[in-house]
Amino acid sequence: MSYPLPNVSTDLSDQTALVTGASSGLGLRFAKVLAKCGAKVALAARRVDRLEEIAAEIRAAGGVAEPIAMDATNADDLISAVAEAEKRLGLVTILVNNAGIPDAQRAHKMPLDLIDRVLDVNVRAPFILSCEVARRLMAANAPGRIVNIASEAAFGYGGNGAALYSVSKAAVVRITETLAVEWSRFHINVNAIAPGAFASEMMDGMLSRMGDISQHFPRKRIGDPAQLDSTLLFLVSPASDAVTGTVVRVDDGQGAR
Repeated sequence: MSYPLPNVSTDLSDQTALVTGASSGLGLRFAKVLAKCGAKVALAARRVDRLEEIAAEIRAAGGVAEPIAMDATNADDLISAVAEAEKRLGLVTILVNNAGIPDAQRAHKMPLDLIDRVLDVNVRAPFILSCEVARRLMAANAPGRIVNIASEAAFGYGGNGAALYSVSKAAVVRITETLAVEWSRFHINVNAIAPGAFASEMMDGMLSRMGDISQHFPRKRIGDPAQLDSTLLFLVSPASDAVTGTVVRVDDGQGAR
């Protein structure tokens, strides 16, 4: 095979992407970036009115986007979201498992329903979605890219009332590593991004509870979602064809090594 020099491209014009948690924060940014690079984007989240607004913005900028109602705690919703994305936009070749929720409770004070919701959204949903997308790719004999959004919390815990969140994101890392091995022979690459503290609705909630945590970071700042663009595009572009089972930590030096 002959490769271009350099072997780098962000042209996604032949791809269909499904982004979960696309109604705000990192998911919103990811969806817009993928659309800007030519991918047809299925926007999945519960807030359909917000998705409609985002889809309209993407279309106005020349992109292709479709809003899809999806509750990440409902397995039927997860499976039907993949089917609906394929029906409207074609086979899903890029999946961004971005939807996630915090626990915001000390472990011994967490009610069982909160434990269930955190595990359902942060662990069960990305696993089910990944399997559904992979099954369809295998049936079509087509390659694909899955990008899971983990967290710096997967690698350390500061004792800030996020024990289960940390556990759930560590599970996302392991999902990434194991599915990458299982699906490598099908040319389905599974990777993850582990952001530190980046601006989002979830981060706004943390800041309101804990104050300005950025002052404890070496660079004394909260990351901007735009700083994740290059990592996302690398993991879904042709240049990362040989990269699978990798977790890229993008934490602005916030996390201890």
